[in-house]
Amino acid sequence: MIRKAAFLSLSLTAAACSYNEAGSELARGSFGDATLNNALVMTGERSYAVQLAERFAKEVPDTINFGFDSAVLDAGAKAVLDQQADWIRQFPEVRFRVYGHTDAVGSAAYNKRLGLRRAKAAINYFATKGISRNRLEAVVSYGETQPLIATSARERRNRRTVTEVSGFFGRHPTVLDGKYAAVVYREYVNSAVPPTTLVTGITEFSLDSE
Repeated sequence: MIRKAAFLSLSLTAAACSYNEAGSELARGSFGDATLNNALVMTGERSYAVQLAERFAKEVPDTINFGFDSAVLDAGAKAVLDQQADWIRQFPEVRFRVYGHTDAVGSAAYNKRLGLRRAKAAINYFATKGISRNRLEAVVSYGETQPLIATSARERRNRRTVTEVSGFFGRHPTVLDGKYAAVVYREYVNSAVPPTTLVTGITEFSLDSE
């Protein structure tokens, strides 16, 4: 009787599970996606730059906005750039590009110059956060040609800069040879060291105190 009950229990358990017949495609869900992604990267089918661009756009706001006829960063813009700078510092081998945009008020030539001023304003702010200018580009300005909102009137949402990943320093070997985790780990360790503190022997000096 006990054996019969145990057999019945096993049968019910098996019936509750769904099995594919032999040879059918595995319903793996997300299982194995990481391995597949790594394989695509290592074979060149998926570039690191594309991955980082997607991750940057997903993890931090990539856009800031400006007042009319202005390239001045307000508090909201600086707060967004702070988030971008924190993200950028994690990937020292990566280059970034800042695109400037304007609304449609004013001449095309003037708006192109204004868009470039806005892009440079963002880059100048990044520099104050310790990010090398060699990693940043502000050479492209779309001016008024790519509005988010189609209007000839003043529109704050069109007055913006957009920060994007643009590539790596000359196919940096640390990143492209499969040791990308070493980059992340290095930055994780460095993030625990106060940036304004120097240690010499057993004496500690703080630059802030000078």
